[in-house]
Amino acid sequence: MSELEARVLPEATLARLTQYLRALNALEAQGLERTSSGVLAKEAGVNPSILRKDLSWLGSYGTRGVGYVVRELAEHISRTLGLNQDWRVAILGAGNLGRALSGYAGFRTRGFNVKAILDVDPALVGSAVGELHVEAIADLAAVVEREEINIAVLAVPGEAAQDLVYELAELSVRSVLSFAPKPLRVPAGMNLRRVDLSTELQILAYLAVQG
Repeated sequence: MSELEARVLPEATLARLTQYLRALNALEAQGLERTSSGVLAKEAGVNPSILRKDLSWLGSYGTRGVGYVVRELAEHISRTLGLNQDWRVAILGAGNLGRALSGYAGFRTRGFNVKAILDVDPALVGSAVGELHVEAIADLAAVVEREEINIAVLAVPGEAAQDLVYELAELSVRSVLSFAPKPLRVPAGMNLRRVDLSTELQILAYLAVQG
């Protein structure tokens, strides 16, 4: 691994890199081979100076007066984000949210393959969810081994989420996206991102009142 690849990028920069990648893919779909920092920043919804600073973390990929090669920059951002690896996802929870997430087309187009969906409810086990069939949470260890799962999505009630985090850590699944409506204790070596929909709605409500 090079010194550049070993850098830990600021979290805000990481978030914006995903926006740049989405914008680059859109520009490529329009048939554009090159773009400027101004155009790319506008497509991504950021300030051009911020974009140039973010991309400076990746090395020199633009040419003054010429701009960026769209496909080249997109591929480099993809490598930086680890999207050139094989990400195999298990969704834990086959309720409305879990089923909706399993059918989200954006996962596959961005390199995340949903390989399993599991639930604790015997009434749901065996039911079809798209191309998958719901499997029992009790079989999580076997499913992780069989499908070589390396990312888990928690779409379960808060009281069930913590035990699952510990079990996933024991199974060496180190990357977890949680929709559980509570903070979770994270074992050493695990990366957990939390999506709290109610908090986001409350922030929107506050901003609406202020505006």
